[in-house]
Amino acid sequence: MDVVRLIETAMEMVGPGRGILAADESTGTIAKRLASIGAENTEDNRRRWRQLLFTTEGFGEFISGVILFDETIRQSADDGRSFVEIIESEDVIPGIKVDESTNPLANSPDERITDGLDGLRGRLNEYRELGARFTKWRAVITIGESIPTQYCIDANAHALARYAALSQEADLVPIVEPEVLMDGDHDIEACFDVTEATLNRVFVELDSQGVILEGMVLKPNMVLSGKDASDRASAEHVAEATVTAFMRTVPAAVPGIAFLSGGQSDVEATVNLNAINELVDRGPWELTFSFGRGLQASPLAVWSGEEANVEAAKEALYKRAKLTAAARKGEYSPEMED
Repeated sequence: MDVVRLIETAMEMVGPGRGILAADESTGTIAKRLASIGAENTEDNRRRWRQLLFTTEGFGEFISGVILFDETIRQSADDGRSFVEIIESEDVIPGIKVDESTNPLANSPDERITDGLDGLRGRLNEYRELGARFTKWRAVITIGESIPTQYCIDANAHALARYAALSQEADLVPIVEPEVLMDGDHDIEACFDVTEATLNRVFVELDSQGVILEGMVLKPNMVLSGKDASDRASAEHVAEATVTAFMRTVPAAVPGIAFLSGGQSDVEATVNLNAINELVDRGPWELTFSFGRGLQASPLAVWSGEEANVEAAKEALYKRAKLTAAARKGEYSPEMED
């Protein structure tokens, strides 16, 4: 394990003014995205969409890393260059999603556990040879009647820590993603309590399994009201609650926190990220972004699967990345959308 290289890569991933593009949708998830624009879920359409993203000129100004899917890290653009090569040409770090999605948790079927630990060591070594420098593993925690259970939190935290330890063993920086879902009508206080409990357990497990905190990135949810809540919390309330939860749970050794956009719209995620970075006391970490839908929704709608719209879609991605990077510095305003 090259500890110095792990730390340097983690610091570069959360460096000032940039964030991470999550382009790691599984085949099933990207099918929904393509269906929203009337495009068929074929391998070539998936490749064409991701080629559009990665060949957007100048996107490396605002993006430090790209999370890829297993299919994508093996693909190439029309000009024959691999996607890894194209990403690196923009001074952007390629990474890879390594979990194998979620399934019902045994003895608690209303909750989810992430699969993929079996055979992970071999897959990590292969991904490193393919050019990946970091990895990602997502665990999901659902708020509902009598859930989450401590059992669910413990099981997912343990799996996240095992994954992170194996990634660092392979000289790959782990992005540790415990996501408290915003599905439901719960208030922000419920999300705060569950986020705090989840992060507490995650860091206990990371410590017990010897994960080097300086060589990882945390990718959590913001503390939000449920998306179906009748009176959703303001951006200012979200910012205060989110940073308070981190102050109570996240060690200062962690170099950066890269928020997921989750079920938020691109504008809502940007507004909330900006409010967090406007806080005077926002902790010792770099507070950045690792958005999927929050960066892709606008350019996907512009593209609509049509070759004639490729350049306009690239412009939409560039603009969305620029605005999100501004929010990452606390310099965004809604007027910038126009």
